[in-house]
Amino acid sequence: MRAQPKASHFIGGEWVEDREGAAFESLYPATGEVIAHLHEATPTVIDRALEAAREAQEDWAARPPIERGRVLHRAAEIIRARNRELSELETLDTGKPLQETLVADAASGADALEYFAGFAPTVTGQTIPLGRDMAYTLREPLGVCVGIGAWNYPIQIACWKAAPALAFGNALVFKPSEMTPLSALALAEILTEAGLPAGLFNVIQGGGACGAALVSDPRVAKVSLTGSVPTGRRVYATAGEGIKTVTMELGGKSPLIVFEDADLDHAVGAAMLGNFYSSGQICTNGTRVFVHRAVKAAFLEKLAARTGKIVLGDPLDAATQMGPLVSDAQMAKVLGYIAQGRKEGARLVCGGARWGDTGCFVAPTVFADVSDDMVIAREEIFGPVMAVLDFESEDEVVTRANATEFGLAAGVFTRDLTRAHRVVAALEAGTCWINAYNLTPVEMPFGGVKASGVGRENGHAALEYYTRVKSVYLGLGDVDAPY
Repeated sequence: MRAQPKASHFIGGEWVEDREGAAFESLYPATGEVIAHLHEATPTVIDRALEAAREAQEDWAARPPIERGRVLHRAAEIIRARNRELSELETLDTGKPLQETLVADAASGADALEYFAGFAPTVTGQTIPLGRDMAYTLREPLGVCVGIGAWNYPIQIACWKAAPALAFGNALVFKPSEMTPLSALALAEILTEAGLPAGLFNVIQGGGACGAALVSDPRVAKVSLTGSVPTGRRVYATAGEGIKTVTMELGGKSPLIVFEDADLDHAVGAAMLGNFYSSGQICTNGTRVFVHRAVKAAFLEKLAARTGKIVLGDPLDAATQMGPLVSDAQMAKVLGYIAQGRKEGARLVCGGARWGDTGCFVAPTVFADVSDDMVIAREEIFGPVMAVLDFESEDEVVTRANATEFGLAAGVFTRDLTRAHRVVAALEAGTCWINAYNLTPVEMPFGGVKASGVGRENGHAALEYYTRVKSVYLGLGDVDAPY
C-alpha cells in the first residue's frame, strides 16, 4: 500500500476511523495494485461530521471575511509547495498521468482557494433609496453545505466546492467518490494546517447510501454534486424534498464544430484535448466533433497521424501522455461502446481496443462517418472515444448540435469571429469555447443547462449559490397606519 491515509475520515479537525463501516479498497488503475484500505462512514460517523459542521459554522460566519480569506490563501500556498506529492497521490488514485496531475489537479485547486480568498472581502449588499425611508440587503452564508465529488478530478472538485463555501462563511461536509477517496483527505489536513477551525471542512467516505444520508439530513442547507445525470436526478429529487439550494454539475455529450475556414492544426489539437485528455474522462469533452465536409478528409488525416503518436504507459513516468481508465468496470463500459459503434457501421479510423496486457487502458479511438442516431453519438461514454460527424451548413450543424438532452459545453473553430459569436449564441450549452477547448479557469463561471445541471461553480456566479440575500426595510419616519 503506497497511499494509506491515517484514517478513512477527517472530522472536526481529527482523523476518524470506524471499522464498523464496510471495508473497501483504493486501486491503482495502471496495475490493479491496492494502494489503500478504507471503511465507509457509518450513521454515527455521518452524524458526527454534520454536527461538527453545524457547531463550527456560526462562529466562522461571524469572522471578518478577510480573516476567512487569509486561511484559504495559506492553504493555497501549502498546496503549491506540495504539488509534487499531491500530484503523485492523485495519479495513484485516478491513474491520470503525472504529466497531467502536476498542472491540472492540485494546482487548479490552489487557484480556486486563492481566488475565493480574495473574493470574500469584496462581498457587500446594496442600499436602496426609498424616498424618506430606505432598504438594504445583506449577503448571508447558507450554513452547512454538502459536497459530493466525482472520480475524474478529485482534489480539484473538492477545492471548487470548498473554496466558495468556506470563503462566504459556510461549513462543508465533503464525500469524495469511493473510487478516488484519498486526495480530499490530504486537502482536509492542509486546510487544518492553514488555520481552518475544526469542523468546517469534514471528509467522509462512502457510496450512494452515504451521499443520500447527507443530502436528506435537515441540518444541510445546500448540496453541490459533480456526477452523472442519473445520480444528479436522484440527488436533486432528495434535496428538493428539503427545499435545499443545489448546484448540479452533471454529464454531457458536447459538440465541437469545425468550420471549413478553421485552422485545422488547432482544431485537431482541441479535438484531441476534448477527447483524450484524462483518458476521455472529462464531463465537458467535445465527443461529437462536427467537421465541415470540405475539410473532413484533411482533418481526419491530421487527427489519425497525431493520435498515433500519443504515448500510453506508466502514469508515474513523466513521458506518459495518456493513462488508464479509472477502473475495470469503466474500461468494460468503454469497450462496449466501441463494439456498439462498429456494429452500427461507424468507420474506425484508429484505436478501438484495449491497450496492453495489464491495467485499465483503452487505446485512443476515433470513429468517422458517424450519424446522429448512433449510440456513440447520443450517450456519454466517458472514455477516449471520439465521434466525427459531417455537416454542410451552419443552420444544420447548430440544429444537430442542440438535438440532445445534454447542454454542458460546446466549441466552435472558425476564423470568422462574427460567425463564431452567432453560433455560440445559438448553442444550448452552459460553457462555450471559440478557437479553444476545455479551458476552465476559476475566474469563469462553470456549469450546464438542460440535463447537464443547474447552478454555476467558480467566478462571481458562485456567490449566488453559497449565500442568500436578506432584505431589510428601514423606516425613518412615523408609521402611517389606517387603524
